Amino acid sequence: TQAEFQLAPADVSGVTAADLAPFLYAIPGVRTLVFVNGRYAPALSSPGEVPAGVTVRNLAAALGAQHPVLEAHLGRYAEPAKGGFTALNTAFVKDGLFVHVEKNVDAGAPIHAVFVSDGKVGNAASHPRSLIVVERGARVAVLESYVGPAGGAYFTNAVTEAVVGDNAQLEHLKIQRESEQASHVGTTHIHQGRDSRATSFSISFGAAFGRNNLDINLDGENIESQMLGLYMGRGRQELDNHTNLLHAHPNCGTREVYKGILDDRAHGIFNGKIYVTPIAQKTDAKQTNRALLLSDTARIDTKPQLEIFADDVKCTH
Repeated sequence: TQAEFQLAPADVSGVTAADLAPFLYAIPGVRTLVFVNGRYAPALSSPGEVPAGVTVRNLAAALGAQHPVLEAHLGRYAEPAKGGFTALNTAFVKDGLFVHVEKNVDAGAPIHAVFVSDGKVGNAASHPRSLIVVERGARVAVLESYVGPAGGAYFTNAVTEAVVGDNAQLEHLKIQRESEQASHVGTTHIHQGRDSRATSFSISFGAAFGRNNLDINLDGENIESQMLGLYMGRGRQELDNHTNLLHAHPNCGTREVYKGILDDRAHGIFNGKIYVTPIAQKTDAKQTNRALLLSDTARIDTKPQLEIFADDVKCTH
């Protein structure tokens, strides 16, 4: 609120393949899409071949082609009315990642979306939006990296919506390695159907102020979900993790483990909420947050929350 941000320029020429090299991973068969200042950069991308029944492309192109999945899912889970940063993203979104895996298809090797801020314009803001749809019985692994050059002062406001159909599987990994002078707010919504499996792994190293919001809705029976997180701060970094897990149906199991390492005057926040509705009997939920403080001036604020309205459950934190 103390800075005047301007929309990042549409120019994607300020990043070279050499600039990207430290942020790529030698994963066999990985499909990589690169976005610079929130815009797709095809010259830096290597989407490769995908199996039949799998769509991997940038969101702007999918919108231009009027892909039918977008109408059914885009904006249905990350609702602007429920968060100011989500509303801001929705107002200014230009591009992002779109992944669609049809029924009973295995997408194979991971899909890597690299969101780069070039830092050439001070206090530039980008608002990337991603949509991942995994139909019934399908599987996909998606990695999102948010990176930028050291010393750049900019703002990244990212929103990802993921829909995991009945008996489907999603592995979602987010790595935040922004400049330590940048600000990052990331919001991820995962909606799971009956008998589905999902793992969310969040890693935060960068940003002067970095916040991760994770919402998971278990919308069916016999769902399993994992929420894993690691954050490492130094200097005067502030790294926040706010998670919200909704158990809305019976016989679901969840495990949440977040760990932090903080040095100097770094500040970490963990705020984890598990909500169990009255019909969500046989819920099995466990939540853990641990932090290691390496200096007398580092600080962690942790707030585990359980709201349980069913009487036959096993919930701990």
